[in-house]
Formats: sequence, C-alpha cells, structure tokens
Amino acid sequence: MIFKNLLRRKGRTILTALGIGIGVAAIVGLGALANGLAAGYDSFLTGSKADLILSQPDAFDVSMSTVDESVSQDIEAMSEVSAASGMLEGIVQAEQIPLFFVFGYPEDSFILGRFNIIDGDPLDSREVVYGRGKPMLLGSGSAEALNKQVGDTLRIQERVFRVVGIYETGATLEDNGAVLPLRDAQELLGRIRQVSIVYIQLKDAGLSERVERRVERRWPDLSLSTTSDFADKQMMGDMMKAFVWVIAGLAIIIGGVGMMNSQMMAVVERTREIGVLRSVGWKRGRILRMILGESIIVGLLGGIFGIALGWFMIASFEGFTGFFGATSSSVTPELLQQAMIIVVVLGFVGGVYPAWRASRLPPVEALRYEGGSSGGNVRRLPLGGMAIQSLWQRTTRTLLTLGVIAITVGGIIALDATVFGMMDSFAGMSAESEIMVRQAGVADTEYSALDERIVDKIAAFPEVAHVSGMAFSGTMLPDSGMIFIMLGYAPNEYAIRQFNLIEGERITTNRQMMLGSMMAEALNLAVGDTLEISNSRYKVVGIYESGVTWQEMGGVATLRDVQNFMGRPRKVGMLMVKVNDPTQAEAVVAKINSQLPDAHASLSGEFAEEMPDMNNVNAMLGSISFLAIFVGGVGVLNTMLMAVMERTREIGVFRALGWRRWRILRLIVSEALLLGLLGGILGIGVAFALFYALNNIPIYSGMLTARWELVTFTRAIAVALFLGLVGGIYPAFRATRLQPVEALRYE
Repeated sequence: MIFKNLLRRKGRTILTALGIGIGVAAIVGLGALANGLAAGYDSFLTGSKADLILSQPDAFDVSMSTVDESVSQDIEAMSEVSAASGMLEGIVQAEQIPLFFVFGYPEDSFILGRFNIIDGDPLDSREVVYGRGKPMLLGSGSAEALNKQVGDTLRIQERVFRVVGIYETGATLEDNGAVLPLRDAQELLGRIRQVSIVYIQLKDAGLSERVERRVERRWPDLSLSTTSDFADKQMMGDMMKAFVWVIAGLAIIIGGVGMMNSQMMAVVERTREIGVLRSVGWKRGRILRMILGESIIVGLLGGIFGIALGWFMIASFEGFTGFFGATSSSVTPELLQQAMIIVVVLGFVGGVYPAWRASRLPPVEALRYEGGSSGGNVRRLPLGGMAIQSLWQRTTRTLLTLGVIAITVGGIIALDATVFGMMDSFAGMSAESEIMVRQAGVADTEYSALDERIVDKIAAFPEVAHVSGMAFSGTMLPDSGMIFIMLGYAPNEYAIRQFNLIEGERITTNRQMMLGSMMAEALNLAVGDTLEISNSRYKVVGIYESGVTWQEMGGVATLRDVQNFMGRPRKVGMLMVKVNDPTQAEAVVAKINSQLPDAHASLSGEFAEEMPDMNNVNAMLGSISFLAIFVGGVGVLNTMLMAVMERTREIGVFRALGWRRWRILRLIVSEALLLGLLGGILGIGVAFALFYALNNIPIYSGMLTARWELVTFTRAIAVALFLGLVGGIYPAFRATRLQPVEALRYE
C-alpha cells in the first residue's frame, strides 16, 4: 500500500525525492573531493617506500613544512640509513588550472622509482640533463586534461617548463600534478635550499628507534614520524571535510524541511482516506507505520537519485576534480553508507510528526472532512487580504515553507557576509598604506614569495614614502588544536604600528613576540611568559589588538624569525607601500606592474578582491548559492503544488462565482511572493545563527569575521522573492486550468 500511495501522487513523490537528492549529491560530490585529497596525500606520503619522514613539527600542511635541504645529506650519511631524499611540495597556478600541485625531487632520489614513465625520459637521463630549458615530468591525468605531449611546454607562474616525460603512479593527485627537479621547484616556489620533508629509508626497520634518538639530539626543532602517522596529521583534508558537512548539511536541512512539508500535505490530502482506514479497524500504530514508511521510502529514493547524480557530476568533471585527487573511484562505500544513513534518518525525522498527526485523527471527524477545503474552524486575522488569510489558515504548511526559504536565504547571507568579512580582514593589513603588493601568478596568497630586493627597488621610486615587507604563515598548536597565525614584520618599519598595544612593548629583536589579545586569552598567556611554536621558544613582550580577528588569533614576531620559520630567507609574502601623494597611487601601481613582472600591485581597497584566494572562494560561493536556491526552489514548488491540490474545491467555488483565470493566478502568485518575503526576513535571523554556529566549529573557531551590509540583505530578499515566484508560477498556472465542475466534485 505504501508504494501505491507514492505512485498515486507521482508529482509530490518526485519533487520531494529531488529536493533530498540534491542534498545527497552535495554530500557525495564534495565528500569525494575530500576523500580524493586525503587519499592523494596518503599515497605520496605512504607509498614512497620510505620508513620515516622528517618534517617541521605541527605544520598545518606538508606544503608549509620547512626543512633545510642539507639535513637530507646528513641523514643519508648515517649508518642506519639506506637512502634519504628531500621533497618540496607546492600549489601553483598553471595554464587554465587555478590550483596545480607540483613536487620537487633531486634527480637521483630513490622516490622517483615509483613514477612510471609511460612516454619520454626520466629526469636523470642524459637527454634531459643536457637538454635545453627547464624540464618537467607531467602526470598522465594533467597531460590529458591540458592536452600536452612530450616536447610541449607548460607555463607555470610566468615560468615556462618543457615536458620531457609523462608518468603514472596510480595515485590521482600525483597523476594530475607535475614533478620538477628540486632546484627548479625551489626557484619556482621561492624556497631556495629548502624542502618540505625528508623521506628516510632504513637498512632495517628495527633501527627506527635508534635513528629517532639521533635525529632528536641533532635536530631538536624537527619532528620524525612514520609515513602513516605523518599522513594522518595533515589538516587540509580535515578542513575540506568540515567544509563539506557545512554545505551538505545546509542542503540536507532544506531537503528535510521539504520532506516534512510534503508529508504534512499528504496527510491533509488523505484525511478522509485515513478516516476510512480507521473505521475499518486500522490501529493508530498501523497508520503511523504507513505514513512513516512512505517518508522513509521517499528518502531512500532521493538518496539513490542523489548518489547517482553526485557520481555523475564527479565522473563528468574528472578533468577538473582530478587536480584535487578526486575521481569517480573517490565515491567510496563509506561515503555511500554515510549518505544512505542520512537519508534514512531524514526520512524518519521528516515523517515522524506527520505520521503521528495522521494516527491521531478521530475516524468520525476524518470521514466528515471535505476534501479540498480548509476543514474545521476557519481562523481569520482582523487584517489582511485573501493571500494573508490563506497562509494564516494553513499555519503548519506556512511555517514549514518559511523554514525552507529562511534556511536557503540565511545560508546565502551568512556565506556572503563571511566572504566580505574575509576581504575586510585582508584590507585591514594595509597599515594605512595606499598600495599592496604580492607575487604575481600565485595560486594562494599564502604561497606568495617576493625577493626582499624588490623592497629596495620600489623604495627607490620618487613617489614612494615607505615600503614595508611582511611574511605570514599558519601552524598548529598541538596542545590546544588551534591554528596559530605567525606574522613577521621588521621592528623598525612603519607597518608594525597598526598593532595597538594594550599591554607590554613592541618587539625589538629576534625570539620575541607580540601576542594577539584573543590568542593570549585562549592560551592564558601574559607579558613575560614563553610560547613554544614548532619547538622554537618566543618570549611574549606585548599584547595587541588590531581589529582584525585572524590577526588577533596569532602573534607578531620579527620578519627574520618568520622567514626562518617558513624556510624562506630574504622572502616576503606581501609589501605595503605608502606614497607621498595618495592621488598618485594608481600611477605607482601601474609603474610597479610594468617594471617588476614578478610582482602584482593593487590599490589597498582593491587588493582583497584581486587575490586568487578570493576569486576561488567567490566561484565556490556562487556554486553553493545555486545549489541552495535550487533545493529551496524545489521545496517551495512542492509546497505550492500541495496548496493548490488542498484547495481544489475552494478554487472551484471561486471559478463558479465568476473569478477569471488571471485573478486565480494572481492570488496563488501573491501567496507565493508573500511567503518569499516573510521567509527572506526570517532568513536574516537564520544568517546570524548560522554564522555563529560556523564560527564555533573548532577548526574555524574565532577566525571568521562577517560584514553585514544592506546590499547583502537586499539581495537576500530578492532571492527569497525569486524563490516564491519560481515556486508559485507553475502551481498558479495549474490552478487556472482547473475546470469549475471537476474542482467542485474533487474529494
């Protein structure tokens, strides 16, 4: 009987399953990306035939770990070690690819044995060593996606590399990246004589403890771990998974509210049918199981559809998702299991109240119910037209629909405000300078590495008053699990004045630190205390406030200390340029960009908008907004269709009394638009709640800021009205097509 009921109402079943399916597709698609990234990291770390990995302790990601290249040679000289090899990993911009993984290895590295050359020559071949240009091995996946062959060239961050070979490893992340000679990778990433990690192969696995003791004595500021332990410590996959569940959770909540709404409408629509079943002896428990079973079946149908859609999306865009290590094989059984558990729970939760309500219907009253009318006592407001009265009389349907719209709009507002807040945070770094400068062509501002000599070149411009360099990086504090932002400034530069000291004094020399007020409070540290970061100790000499949340979630050390911490001596991430005459700022920007090709200058107010980080975030935000609007639109459409079906006899009465079709159309569309407007207003409150919840996720805690602007709220209301309009047009059109005689006979 459950399946018969669902098939009798195909439209409601399909729309409800579609809304749930979109949420499940988000879980499958984004989850596959997270799985692919994690599997890729695990593959190139644990599949290296190495026994141990030496790295910078507590590094946020392998690409941010820094080890001196000479350490590899010293370790290889140990009697217990069979081989040692440094590896430098980085994320760059390549042709048509905003985020492209590159791996740098010495030409004689034992790790290169795992790269199976399927075309061309290896890096240590005579032809490559004595060939012209900068050589590169290109993964088979990236070669196919970029349509490159041996002998072709590939431009990466204004540098041109020659493809000398194409390789396969079986690991998607590596096969969609590239391998460079270590020297070229160091030059490209601005990390001369540095590597990310050192792979260590032992002569005997039983010697690991002995090697660990020797390494700890000689390099106390580095960390030695097994390959599997090191892979487990990488935070990039965890951040991606947290992001996945935030976005997918939003879609699932919208789908869940739509499920409850649909089931409530089904109960109302079948009131007399339920009365008949009760009168012929059906117990309340049997009615409850029937409605609840329908809800779970719809959820399962939505889950199956969502899994298929998510898999299809990953398979269709493997040329792009492969660069993050994600292919259709990344849709793992564990991910599918999670998705199906969610839809079952969703079906249960979405159906519990409607099922309980159906089971509580008294048989006599249910049999007297006039199908298609409001039924029962009519409650009227003292004010308002027919659209308002109709929504008021169907309170449950109205509240559930408002929930769908409010969650959709609130999610968009919260994400929008967070992105604006991020832009403001970066704009706050300008230290009252008119111009900001970063490295040209970088995939992420954190990888920006400008030579300090550029500072002198810009300072020599007659229009320039001051130039300050700044370096920054993130690390993990193992005891607290918090992200710590390291900021590096020269103590005597004007830019450091932006940090308002509330206690203590400014840094004057190395191994000193000014601590952000939020971090000082979180760690319970005061002036005079010592803070240990990656086995390096810093004396806290001051506590500051800056008005920028993420700056206060870290500390300021000398530029030299942070450069050494990052392994980028004499490199700065950004420059802050103050000009003598602010009206000349645009001319100076043009001058820097034309005369210094390695640098990209922007006016301080435009710097954040031009950052590659923000461009990627905005693209992702657009996709998320589309997903939320689509799911929300399906929910509103479902609700309005149910409303039209519920009021079939009422519409028939109106038509019999002489109402024209356009008047019926206007009534239904007015209700939908009113729902959209009210939902948008409620969505503003939901946005504040969502931002608060997002900012309290441990991995993001305290790092997010928001900028709430009138234009954001205006756009949100417009989205809400659009949802109402889209959700109301077809149901309104359907209502106008009802024939008066048939509508009056509707049961």
